[in-house]
Amino acid sequence: NYFNRYSSPETEEDEFADERAEILAEAVALKKSSVAYMHPEVGVCLEDANLFGRNYFERASAPDVESMEEAEEKAKILAEAAALKKSAAAYMHPEVGVKTTDPALFGR
Repeated sequence: NYFNRYSSPETEEDEFADERAEILAEAVALKKSSVAYMHPEVGVCLEDANLFGRNYFERASAPDVESMEEAEEKAKILAEAAALKKSAAAYMHPEVGVKTTDPALFGR
């Protein structure tokens, strides 16, 4: 027989062939991830259309809708923060003059 002669190349068993295929597949995946790590300028390609169909408003981790009281409190806090920022800017920059438009300030 041609394949049983002494000079014929040895054939791999099925277990070794499967293991070799798994190792090569892992090496290809490792190379792909290392190229992605070393070259961040290359964009990410997504082929699965289901990835874009997520509903962000009904998921379990979605933030709750804030009530009117919370919205008013938030607006008040932001207004106070803006006033504090204006006050701090006036304190840190005394070279900027004080601008007043109240006529009562000029009366005698």
